[in-house]
Amino acid sequence: MARSTMEVAFLGTQMTQVEDTKYAKVFYGDEPDGKTEHGLSIIGMAISEDAADEVFNAGSQFEPLQLVRITFDVARGGQNKGKNLALHIEAVDKPTARAAAPQANAQQQAKPAAQAADPAKS
Repeated sequence: MARSTMEVAFLGTQMTQVEDTKYAKVFYGDEPDGKTEHGLSIIGMAISEDAADEVFNAGSQFEPLQLVRITFDVARGGQNKGKNLALHIEAVDKPTARAAAPQANAQQQAKPAAQAADPAKS
């Protein structure tokens, strides 16, 4: 069994319990193929039974279309296909203010230099 991660736009989590069995899914958005769908492709992934409560409850922390990282196992499925089972979901960290500051300072410094080079705009 292989383990992988992906970063996608979060859409929702869903859980249904039938007797003693939980059926849980996480839904995420992907780029549309432009042939069979437009806007956002909606994809569902089953959640591992062992992680169903954790992943389902984590879904309440995210806004629609928020970038999340899903960790999942790829198990053998029928007809030589893989079956993805979500194990964990977390928010993708945005750049911190400190990391973004050097870029902002560089942009601010570039603007006055460009304005000074063109006296016709003054």
